[in-house]
Amino acid sequence: MYLCYVDESGTSDVPGTSSHFVLAGLAIPISQWRHADIQISWVLRKYGLYGQEIHTAWVLRKYLEQSRVPDFDSLTRPERRSAATKLRTAELLRLQKSNNKQQYRQTKKNYQHTDAYIHLSFDERKDLIRELATCVSNWSFAKLFAEGIDKIHFDPSLSSRSIDEQAFEQVISRFEQYLKNTESTEQGPNYGLVVHDNNQTVARRHTEMMRRFHSQGTLWTKVERIIETPLFVDSQLTGMVQIADLCGYAIRRYLENSEEELLQILFSRADRVGNTVVGMRHFTAVSCGCIICRAHRKAP
Repeated sequence: MYLCYVDESGTSDVPGTSSHFVLAGLAIPISQWRHADIQISWVLRKYGLYGQEIHTAWVLRKYLEQSRVPDFDSLTRPERRSAATKLRTAELLRLQKSNNKQQYRQTKKNYQHTDAYIHLSFDERKDLIRELATCVSNWSFAKLFAEGIDKIHFDPSLSSRSIDEQAFEQVISRFEQYLKNTESTEQGPNYGLVVHDNNQTVARRHTEMMRRFHSQGTLWTKVERIIETPLFVDSQLTGMVQIADLCGYAIRRYLENSEEELLQILFSRADRVGNTVVGMRHFTAVSCGCIICRAHRKAP
């Protein structure tokens, strides 16, 4: 039995706020779940973040108030939090007095999303994400599936699916095929369950799609090994969905900005048949030479 944790990165709207939309799924056998969870928890404790939600995009932002604290990196973590919090409070009070309600709301939202991490320097936050990615790269039992869609090359008039629906169908098809390819007569069939971040805008649509896949299959395969409809969970309470978020972020940042470091760490976990990466695809121009496209086109 495998659990496939699914999360998205970027927006599926066109044009939206990102040039790519990525849906990533990280599958692990249930027998390895506790082992993986313990490793992730150990890293989070090291950085004073045990029990906190790790949202990679927020972790890796630069926080202006940290640069305004003299010798921030040399302070203790409690001292850093205290100093940064004072500056944040002062900024919110300033924005309240300025009557700029929109900027006040956005700044307050930004502060709420990053509050858990302000005791860590920017370098420490980068180290945190690298260590989490390295944990995943060392999980020989884990498989990474993903669809990265370049919105410039997605033509809605030629597709019966929206961007997020195409990505979901691709990830489901690859997970199903992996379950079939790795089962054996001795152990019997493999089965899988999809655990999805609880995004209310897509939950009903993806549930309906999964019901249709069970009865009709996807465009590429019958769905016989994935049970039930997706289990939608609060990512704040489910650590492995946060790791799927990290994977999606790494893929999108590479496709949009050529940031290779995180993807290079994680890429060994992409599902392969021989030398060919079959678990990940970059939907874009045929001439694309990115590492995902090159590995996807290799002969088995």
